[in-house]
Amino acid sequence: MVSLRCKMVVHEELNNLGIKHAVVDLGVVEILEDLTQDQRENLKRELLKSGLELLDNKKSILIEKIKNVITEMIHYSEELPKENFSGYISEKLGYDYTYLANIFSEVKGITIQHFIIINKIEKVKELLLYDELNLTEISYKLNYSSAAHLSNQFKKNTGLSPSFYKQLGLKRKNNLEDL
Repeated sequence: MVSLRCKMVVHEELNNLGIKHAVVDLGVVEILEDLTQDQRENLKRELLKSGLELLDNKKSILIEKIKNVITEMIHYSEELPKENFSGYISEKLGYDYTYLANIFSEVKGITIQHFIIINKIEKVKELLLYDELNLTEISYKLNYSSAAHLSNQFKKNTGLSPSFYKQLGLKRKNNLEDL
């Protein structure tokens, strides 16, 4: 669960199935009673209808926690941590970073660092389209060493320069306004 909508869907399904719960957060649900096999299967089936998955495997759960920490850190925090991301993730989850990195790479087929870069690029796209910050301000906000570094990483991952991406977004926005 990486959005408010996902949390609402899970909360609603738990209520519909009469499952008592205390917390519905990103990737985590705290259930107050043991689930019967029928309840578990019903919950799993109903979540799948909404495109969500009930995770039982400890590795899958840990991967989801790693993804959620990164998503929260990049997309929902006002400011990224000043410490290195590996230390931040390790501290948040209470595991050695090397252990987390090995499991993540094994299961997802990419490194945690690459997953962070993908998320940062998505955040850059969002900020470019909001058109409130210039590239230097965006690079500072996302802890890039320079606007040039951000620009190079953006182009490497999207095939477009940030300025061209922004122009495409503004053109699309203008076209929609003409309708």
